[in-house]
Amino acid sequence: MIRVVSRLLLCAALALPGLSTPSLAQQKANALFGAKPSGSRQAPAAFGTYAKGCLAGGTQLRETGPTWQAMRLSRNRNWGHPDAIDFVERLSKFAARQPGWKGLYIGDISQPRGGPMTSGHQSHQMGLDIDIWMLPPKRLNLSRAEREKISSISVRSKDQRSVNGNWTAQHMAILKAAAKDPAVDRIFVTAPAKIAMCNAAKGNKKWLQKIRPLWGHHYHFHVRLKCPSGARGCKTQTPSVRELSKGGTGCDASLNWWVTDALAPPKKTAKPAKPAKPAPKRRNARDYVMADLPQQCQQVLVSR
Repeated sequence: MIRVVSRLLLCAALALPGLSTPSLAQQKANALFGAKPSGSRQAPAAFGTYAKGCLAGGTQLRETGPTWQAMRLSRNRNWGHPDAIDFVERLSKFAARQPGWKGLYIGDISQPRGGPMTSGHQSHQMGLDIDIWMLPPKRLNLSRAEREKISSISVRSKDQRSVNGNWTAQHMAILKAAAKDPAVDRIFVTAPAKIAMCNAAKGNKKWLQKIRPLWGHHYHFHVRLKCPSGARGCKTQTPSVRELSKGGTGCDASLNWWVTDALAPPKKTAKPAKPAKPAPKRRNARDYVMADLPQQCQQVLVSR
């Protein structure tokens, strides 16, 4: 019976417009998932990993809520696992209680069925990654057109070594609340912000362990949720050996690497000899075909 259902699903996939090659498994995954305008009619489930997976039964974050607005609606990336939607509602309520903040501006979460994207992110494939703008919302009645034009703000100085005047105690309070949420696995943010929080935090600083420095995260911070409880086929990111060995807050001296040696210009060295064979090109999410993704993703794709 299972084999018959699988064959029917595959036949249905091959009958879809735009699927002209004989094997669904060898088609580009980002083109197929990027073309889906809505979520699948399945029970909510995240399959695979954050950078190689898909989302079944995704929920669309409402464009405007009492304490949030979804931005860049033309991308249709305001879809996520129900856990992600619940998290946005929780954190935005907290943000709305901060001076000068009406709530949160929410960037990309995921495509309607997750999967690799045609542009931008390598991750955000299971509906468990959420980008949140650094810009404090002054109003939550932006039109669709305004949401396409407005930009967030950077909290990093021009020399990339410290936070700038846009960084506030409210940013820290919101990040702390996010990090203390039990559904959160880790949060990516610009290194100067992590350093600023390490220096300013008082009392129990254990929550800082979830805050991870990463390039490019100075206009927004990126929240990554754990796999849903009891989820089969979803893999939460494994801490690196370095992260495990530090154990505590991540506020040790190695954090300064991000704002010192990492920013130093490379030293001039002798030109290395050309290798006998060029190194193979590293594949990224936009190179994946359906066969690279978990098997369940074919069913997510062809589901109504």
